[in-house]
This record gives sequence, C-alpha cells and structure tokens, in this order.
Amino acid sequence: MSKVLLIDDDAELTGMFQEYLEQEGFEVKTAHDGETGAAAALSGLYAIAVLDVMMPRMNGLETLRRIRAHSNIPVLMLTARGDDTDRIVGLELGADDYVAKPCTPRELTARIRAILRRTLATPSDTAHHAPLVVGQLTMWPEQRRATWAGNNLELTSTEFNLLEVLARNAGKPVSKNMLSEQGLGRPMARFDRNIDVHLSSLRHKLGTIADGRSCLQTVYRLGYQLIKD
Repeated sequence: MSKVLLIDDDAELTGMFQEYLEQEGFEVKTAHDGETGAAAALSGLYAIAVLDVMMPRMNGLETLRRIRAHSNIPVLMLTARGDDTDRIVGLELGADDYVAKPCTPRELTARIRAILRRTLATPSDTAHHAPLVVGQLTMWPEQRRATWAGNNLELTSTEFNLLEVLARNAGKPVSKNMLSEQGLGRPMARFDRNIDVHLSSLRHKLGTIADGRSCLQTVYRLGYQLIKD
C-alpha cells in the first residue's frame, strides 16, 4: 500500500481527496499547514506528497523548498488554474508535476499513480538490470541511482525518469511528447512548460562533454538529445 501525504489548508477538499484515495487502496494522512506538512514529508513514511501552493503562513512553495533541502520524495503540486508563475517556480524548486485546481479526485489519483509507477518500480519490474552507461553518465534504473564521472547525481523522481528516457535514446532526439508520456506518465498538454523546466534543471546537474558543451542539447523542432560522447 502506498502512503500519500496531502498538505492543504482546505480541510473539506483534503477530506474529499482522502476518501477517494483510500477507496482506491492508498493509505492517506493529511496536514493543514506548511510547517506540519514539511515535517511529515521528511519523516520518510510517505511515498509521495501532494502539496497546495496557496496556504497561509508558510505557503506551498516555501514548504517545497524546505522539503527539497533534505529529501527527494516525489511532490505533486496543486496550483491555481492558469497561474503559470507558481507552476514554473514549483517545477524549478523540484516539484515532480502539478495538477491545476479545481481538479477531480479521479484526476489527482491518476496523476499520483503515474508518478509512483516508476518511482516504486522494483528490480523485477525493470527490464534492464545492467547499468545504463552514456559517456560519463551511469544509471542504475532498478536502484533509482545515477552518477556523472563517478559522482552521485541528486535527482528528483521526474528528473530521473526523463534522464533515463534520454539515456536509452542517446544520440538521437527525443520529442517532448515522448518525454512526457514515458517520463511523466501522461500526454503533454498544450502550452505545457513542464518538460522544458525539468530539462533545464537536468542541464545544470549534468556535466559537459569534451568540447565544453552541455551533454543535453535542444534539437530545434525535434526535442532533446543526450549526446553520447
């Protein structure tokens, strides 16, 4: 059973989400402020945290910042519909994905499952047990671990998923649609900046190739490519 942490000051909304998620087989706990939510998320008891941006006192973005300072637990943000600023800032701070409010419990549950599907994969679920090596990048998908030139990479769940897709297709462009479907577990929505923000973060975390360029390149109109050298 996957444990889900809901962090939202709207008790009525979290109650509705909790009831639906529990009917779907999840174990759910709630927190109604950022301080309590951050402490719970850092307890190591939960598989994923669902975090509302708009909360009194310590808002969702500050809560996310506090969580990411110590943990890579998957975080799904709840954002106001059409509020691109909070959405992009949340992704830049390390959120794995977002759902625009108002949303249905069914939509939220589907998004949670999409994130957890790869995050909680066991070795028997993974087709390739040998390390995935591309240049100085080495990935162990079954362990959810990656290194660059022997140094550990601190990646969020979504960053790991996206990097794995790129590594398995190293040397050729991968479209944003394919990255969204295989890395996020959902089709890419129109005007979705999610992939671009995650790839920008990855670019900063990965090293360069021999000529000094980033190993992660944008290919005009085709998507992104991980260079093999």
